[in-house]
Amino acid sequence: MLTEEKKRYFKELLNQRLEDLIAEVNKPVSNMTELKDKQYDLVDQAMVEADIDFNFRLRERQGKLIDKIKSALERLEQGFYGICEECDEEIGEKRLEARPVTTLCINCKKKQEMDEKLRGL
Repeated sequence: MLTEEKKRYFKELLNQRLEDLIAEVNKPVSNMTELKDKQYDLVDQAMVEADIDFNFRLRERQGKLIDKIKSALERLEQGFYGICEECDEEIGEKRLEARPVTTLCINCKKKQEMDEKLRGL
């Protein structure tokens, strides 16, 4: 079980990551769309469009991570943080340090990855 000190640590860590991500997501992308409106040759236009697409995919991934962080903070408040959602065992602190939003212990994560590999996902 996580000590109160560790819970505070992970809460601060998650909140800091959340603030950083929200700040990043809220940065304007206007300069990218302005670039698209200019006249370029086909190669330059393709590069600009690839950059725009990359930035939107990055923001989508950041949005998903924001949701995972909010969920981790909820689990922390409810007393379920650090408990594997699959086997109800504690998730090791080293794993939580490496991936604070995780919901699976290392054994269940390995099993999940093996299952996905066997199904060809």
